[in-house]
Amino acid sequence: MKKKPEFHGSDLEKIADYYHLDKEKIVLFGANVNPLGLSGQVKKDLAEHLDIISSYPDRDYTDLKKAIAAYTNTSPEHIVVGNGSTELISLLISQRAPKRALLLGPTYSEYARELNLVGGTLEYYNLKEEQDFRLDISDLTDTLKSDIDLLIICNPNNPTSSAISTADMKKLLTVCRSLGIFVMIDETYIEFAPKGAALSAVPLVPEFDNFMVIRGVSKFFAAPGLRFGYGLTSNQAFLQTLLTHQNPWSLNSVGAYAGERMLKDTDYIKKTWTLIDSERTRMCTKLSGLDTVKIYPAYANFVLVRILKEGLTSFDVFEKAIHQNLMIRDCSSFESLNGEYVRFCIMNPEDNDRLLDVFRSL
Repeated sequence: MKKKPEFHGSDLEKIADYYHLDKEKIVLFGANVNPLGLSGQVKKDLAEHLDIISSYPDRDYTDLKKAIAAYTNTSPEHIVVGNGSTELISLLISQRAPKRALLLGPTYSEYARELNLVGGTLEYYNLKEEQDFRLDISDLTDTLKSDIDLLIICNPNNPTSSAISTADMKKLLTVCRSLGIFVMIDETYIEFAPKGAALSAVPLVPEFDNFMVIRGVSKFFAAPGLRFGYGLTSNQAFLQTLLTHQNPWSLNSVGAYAGERMLKDTDYIKKTWTLIDSERTRMCTKLSGLDTVKIYPAYANFVLVRILKEGLTSFDVFEKAIHQNLMIRDCSSFESLNGEYVRFCIMNPEDNDRLLDVFRSL
């Protein structure tokens, strides 16, 4: 029996080397990044303003915060910016320093890594496959106890692509407030959600001070190398704590300048959403007709797929795809996800058709 190679599902260099592939020809269905690439307008603006590197960024990021406030319909005083959402996640967890934290699983592994660095107890509340990984709010609130210091939610969730409505989030925040639980909500994928799906917790910021929303531009704006993220909370005392412990000029001049322009690029935003929404609907419709797989309702720009064919593993499907230069995510490394699952993100129609052919061949 062939030994399964040891590499992370998104490790492009190792995977290309192992399978003897040209990494430039591999379509990254596992990265969850906007297939349109960086906005042409942002590229042009950056090229014309490279001299900003010669100056320190505004220490308070005044213009950037105004742009974020306009984009999210919030107040600049509720905003903190950072060197990617990863820095803000790390900063939040280190400053909350929870003795006991609860994660909705399966989910992004970085949360657990950061929690392990600060010590304390980490527990999972597992979303149920038989409920299509939708959260049962009543069941979760019945589980919550006052000895939980921090609840972490990814909404829409990675890798399940399931989501919690704003109305349900309000119920959850109300219970958490009564129990003294702070909530971190990672909305990395919120901008990809279908229109009419009221999911964001941002409108709840003025009403609740026991949570913080964190977002970034890596996925929706196809800018993972920029390292620009932002957080929103009405808890002014905690916001000040974050600023006190954050390095000055955490976000560089290029990140601040480009970030502001990205959030104002309405044509790119509309084009992205239209492509993702139409292709997500098409892919899910096509895959729903196959008896070898099961798909789950998708609110992010990616779809979770369960392999139903007996004897076929998630790694088998990964290999079938990679031999076609299509790199999907084998989900076997996700904590709390039991079974054979793969995840793929929405790319351009031609590449999506190639991936559909792989699933049809199972």
